[in-house]
Amino acid sequence: MNVEFINFKTPLIRAFLEAGRILGSPTVDYNAPEHLGFGYVQTTTRNGKRLSAAKAFLHPYKKRRNLHILPMATATKVLIDTTTNTAYGVQYVRNRLKNEVRARREIILSAGPMASPQLLMLSGIGPRDQLSRHGIPLIKDLPVGRTLYDHITFPGIIFSLNTTGVSFMESRSGTVSKFLKWMQFGDNEVASPGGVEGIGYIKTPLSTEVEDIPDIELISIGGSLVSDGGPKSSKATRRGMRLSDDIFNAAFGSIDNTDTWSAFPMLLHPKSVGSLELKNNNPFSHPLLYGNYLTHPIDAATFVAAVRHVQALAATPPFQKFGAKIHPAQYPECRKFNFDSDEYWECAVRTLSATLHHQIATCRMGPVGDPLAVVDPELRVHGINRLRVVDSSIIPQTVSAHTHAPAVMIGEKAADMIRSSWRYK
Repeated sequence: MNVEFINFKTPLIRAFLEAGRILGSPTVDYNAPEHLGFGYVQTTTRNGKRLSAAKAFLHPYKKRRNLHILPMATATKVLIDTTTNTAYGVQYVRNRLKNEVRARREIILSAGPMASPQLLMLSGIGPRDQLSRHGIPLIKDLPVGRTLYDHITFPGIIFSLNTTGVSFMESRSGTVSKFLKWMQFGDNEVASPGGVEGIGYIKTPLSTEVEDIPDIELISIGGSLVSDGGPKSSKATRRGMRLSDDIFNAAFGSIDNTDTWSAFPMLLHPKSVGSLELKNNNPFSHPLLYGNYLTHPIDAATFVAAVRHVQALAATPPFQKFGAKIHPAQYPECRKFNFDSDEYWECAVRTLSATLHHQIATCRMGPVGDPLAVVDPELRVHGINRLRVVDSSIIPQTVSAHTHAPAVMIGEKAADMIRSSWRYK
């Protein structure tokens, strides 16, 4: 898995790092033990092109004789011998045909924090009341899906700039010539991961974490929600945030397709807890996700504290050099509050916050006796033989980072544990 810095940088990332130093946040390698501070974003790319876990770990070995990959197949159930509570196979559908595959040693679920718990419940492993409601015979009563944590972000604090050409804008970068140059060299703005240039880890005054643990990550964007605007706009960012045209036009229409800077605060350790449930007993129906975002009052208050920190960054000389001025977004639901009051920002956070798809804990790891645990420290499902879950759904608590690297680490560690389990058998 390759990790690299993005070669292309706007002047705004240098302003972000310098502003951080002015406010007491040093420039750091945020992968080091001491990661309170700011740094250039690091990406799992190679020569400016995305390097997925599949490309890094699966593709180089796909021709192995003992590896069989079935594309376009959907696992629908884990087969379990109910007399011994032992998993022995998987049922799947491919080309509309139902098939089974059996394992001599064990079954490993790596379907992610949504599909892994769904598969367990469809197989009879989950909360008794929920399985009974959907007519699924119970094999093991476990709290599958009872906890769900996620990272959400607030993309609505945007600063207009009086200097042109210093930010990412789709109307400038989305040209054929720049795309072809990126394909050849991988070194222009097309290589940027959605305009993200820097990461900052801070500790707000409301934090209850231990001394060196941040409660907010700041994602510095060399642009903002309006950077993919214009007459031929892809609207990719706002669509990714599920932002309706009505809210966007009311809040940001006046600065669409202009030079801007923004920093998205990401809440690292939310106190709000969600859950995941089956919609029905159809494996092709998506499960029901209840994020319960911002239901704990401290979460919204922490976002407001983060907004104040971003405002302080923008007020420093490095950003004032570009004339950074906060955009007074007019959210329809928040017009009853004075702009820039704490009440306004809490309303804005509740209006615009969106998931960054870092869901965890739906198949939570913990020892026997933990009322919320689904798998043990070896990732084996409690009470079921020869069945493990190996993905980010097993992470028991939120991490002070994005979840991609931890997910890869879980796979690496699980491979060692599985080899060790079967070494002498």
